[in-house]
Amino acid sequence: MRLLGRDLAMDLGAASTRIYVKRKGIVLDEPSVVMCDDRTGKIVGYGAEAADETGGRTHWPVSGGLPADAELARRMIRHFLRKVHWHPYARPRLVMALPPDSTAIDREALQDIAYEADARIVHLVPHALAAALGAGMSRGGHTGHMVIDIGRDAARIAVLSGESVVATGSVPYGGQAVNRAIVRFVEREHGLQLDDREAEAAKRHAHDGEVMVRARDPETGRERQLTLPVQHIFEATGQPVESIARAAMETVERCPAELAADLGECGAVLIGGGALLRGIGRRLRETLCMPVRRAERPLECVALGLGRCVDELGLIGRLRGGRT
Repeated sequence: MRLLGRDLAMDLGAASTRIYVKRKGIVLDEPSVVMCDDRTGKIVGYGAEAADETGGRTHWPVSGGLPADAELARRMIRHFLRKVHWHPYARPRLVMALPPDSTAIDREALQDIAYEADARIVHLVPHALAAALGAGMSRGGHTGHMVIDIGRDAARIAVLSGESVVATGSVPYGGQAVNRAIVRFVEREHGLQLDDREAEAAKRHAHDGEVMVRARDPETGRERQLTLPVQHIFEATGQPVESIARAAMETVERCPAELAADLGECGAVLIGGGALLRGIGRRLRETLCMPVRRAERPLECVALGLGRCVDELGLIGRLRGGRT
């Protein structure tokens, strides 16, 4: 089996890529970014090293769990796979998540890129089911559950019954939209420029009464420290959160009445980077009139769920995943 290659799971996210190795857990967690030289266009870094580089142009080749730039995504996937599984003769068996509403063309493109990046066999598992597994949601019976995944570029909602996806929805308001709302607030209220990293830090650390950020004065170019009350961040991000809540409500409305009643008791689980925004669970609870909780490890749920499939390959058939 060592010659055939390891069994791996890859959560190919728009913000981060995570790789799970069978029986070992998540061994790689890096930004889904590629850095290219401004002058030559040559790739100079992937993942964490690309995020730390300066003087080049960054590319995010994944959107909505699918390759947005096929060539850069293939090279990035191959780079990550070789970091955790490099053998001159062996190629890994790979489990990946298939986003909701993916077309047959999307499915084939994802598989083809994985094969070109040195995968030996590719299994595809529905994204929502992988997320539910990773969040520890029960797979037994036909009780309804909801997963709200707030990723980098979109929020995806799925209602599950047992091991089936009953209804899905999405809205183009994810973590980036939340960050942009914070950036606009700081510019409007304080006349200062906030970069995306500082906005992300403000979002993630807004747990106490206030959060400190570094902003730039556009007139002098100097950096200034700015203290933002958490309540202001809460108010600034209201519009994207309301859009997510509206999309979740519309998804519930497409469900059978008995399943919607289950949701009133079992509720929804929040995953993804946007789930780290303070107060988002309360706002969604008020709109949806159902329990809403954040997963214990919201950033890693999909990778952990795919990892369950790697540890127990028999799960893949039951979850209606694909294999070629």
